[in-house]
Amino acid sequence: MSENTRTRTLTEAGVSIWLDDLSRKRLANGSLSRLVDSRDVAGVTTNPSIFQAAISGSDDYDADVASLAAKGYDVDAVIEQLTTDDVRAACDVFAEVYQRTGGVDGRVSIEVDPRLAHDTERTIEQAVHLHSVVDRDNVMIKIPATVEGLEAITAVTARGISVNVTLIFSVERYRRVIDAYLTGLEQAAAAGIDLSGIHSVASFFVSRVDTEIDARLEQLGGEATSLRGRAGVANARVAYGAYLEALDSERFRALAAHGANPQRPLWASTGVKNPEYPDTLYVDSLVAAGCVNTMPEKTLEAVADHSVPGEQLTAADAEQAAKVLDSLTHAGIDLPDVFSVLEREGVEKFETAWGELLDAVSAALSASA
Repeated sequence: MSENTRTRTLTEAGVSIWLDDLSRKRLANGSLSRLVDSRDVAGVTTNPSIFQAAISGSDDYDADVASLAAKGYDVDAVIEQLTTDDVRAACDVFAEVYQRTGGVDGRVSIEVDPRLAHDTERTIEQAVHLHSVVDRDNVMIKIPATVEGLEAITAVTARGISVNVTLIFSVERYRRVIDAYLTGLEQAAAAGIDLSGIHSVASFFVSRVDTEIDARLEQLGGEATSLRGRAGVANARVAYGAYLEALDSERFRALAAHGANPQRPLWASTGVKNPEYPDTLYVDSLVAAGCVNTMPEKTLEAVADHSVPGEQLTAADAEQAAKVLDSLTHAGIDLPDVFSVLEREGVEKFETAWGELLDAVSAALSASA
């Protein structure tokens, strides 16, 4: 445990703090290791935007790019080498946490190519490939929760690979993600795979929901604006209720009897976008045992400085939160459209970041040549 009382309080409440960032510099200068000791950080998540910022925004990778260029690597192979090297090194940083928590924490996530978000078979193929290349027990492969991604989640889980399901915005889709995970566990059990070694988290995005819905509430005007800043937390709390239902289902209990682990909710996109809202809003309002909160460093430092965690979430909180979503619907917010837009934009943002990374590495390869 760290000496920071606020992050320690959050951890003791059962929330796993993961950092939503990774870079070669963070690995080299020891700042990642220090966050484990000083901020109770127990894992790392990455995404295409994080790698784009890390690789394009520094010269820390130049020597590796030049070396790989001399070996004849193309741009996709170079990016795979750079990103998997960083993830492998981060896995080693968290090896002790992984062992101490029995594989629950100490996890580092790497995402499949965002261009495959709507290609089931190629997502499965790359997920298996990345798992093999990183070659660490504590790696998690991120797969987006698109309709096409659901089948991939099942197939990859069935192979005994731990999956971080990302880009979940609606409770309806989250329920399908839970089903995909449980189906994968059932297939793994049928294949004789030890279920105790399979872990999963479901990354439910929070702040982006408020950003999209707040803008629509402003357009509606009037009393509708009183609902600003309430959708993200309410949506996540309803999702937590779905998690509790799944945890208590006969289907999961049967799997748990054979060693299965629950698919933990992970609160993602927890950096507050609106400066009018408390900067620890999406941490303090979503305290629940067995959950993960992945934070950018700015949010993590705000939590360490002045977080006041709320009470543990319960099924009753989920029921109350559902009323907030009903109020939004009655105010004129088309929630299914909101979630559809957010999923599409989420995939597009990661594709754009990946494209920028490809361009930057291509330019570096040309310069090396």
